[in-house]
Amino acid sequence: MMRIILLGPPGAGKGTQAQFISKEYDIPQISTGDMLRAAIKEGTELGKQAKDVMNAGGLVSDDLIINLVQERIAKPDCVNGCILDGFPRTIPQAQALADANVTIDHVIEISVPDDEIVKRLSGRRQHAGSGRVYHIDHNPPKVDGIDDVTGEPLIQREDDKESTIRDRLATYHEQTSTLVGFYQDKAKEGGDAPKYDKFDGTQGIDDVKQQILSALKG
Repeated sequence: MMRIILLGPPGAGKGTQAQFISKEYDIPQISTGDMLRAAIKEGTELGKQAKDVMNAGGLVSDDLIINLVQERIAKPDCVNGCILDGFPRTIPQAQALADANVTIDHVIEISVPDDEIVKRLSGRRQHAGSGRVYHIDHNPPKVDGIDDVTGEPLIQREDDKESTIRDRLATYHEQTSTLVGFYQDKAKEGGDAPKYDKFDGTQGIDDVKQQILSALKG
């Protein structure tokens, strides 16, 4: 059993590393959004409750999310564990998870400075028609601002503009980064408390992968 929480700002590479961990341990990556959509689609009792709240324009409560997590991790594909990506986001959510006796084995933080995140995300350009994605530094088009295939102009999505990215980072630091201290304190308790490891996300993808897998096996 390997239940893992992934922490880190948007653009830190959590999704990429989650895929490696998922393959290594044969466990699913679970995001809050995917979980909500699946419960609503399946028409479970909790899914119906979530749908009613969302249709009314409200926010799904922490209690309902915790219940959805418990429902999701009880499914057969989670028999070996799971990766929680994007949840918990706040200390009350983390405490509610602990109060519900949802055991977490390992908390992994991928740390990347804000300016590097902005550079990574704001450099993305997309061809609207096909969804092809370029990066002005790491994967530039042959002609600046032009799609290689169609010759049409590339766009910068609203989510990839610096002001939007910095707003998302501010939200992350305000809410989610406080979880770092919460789980670091938990790790010091020993016993059944989750282990906590922090990794430098500015390293190469494979370096981060090897370090994470080594820590999980250690």
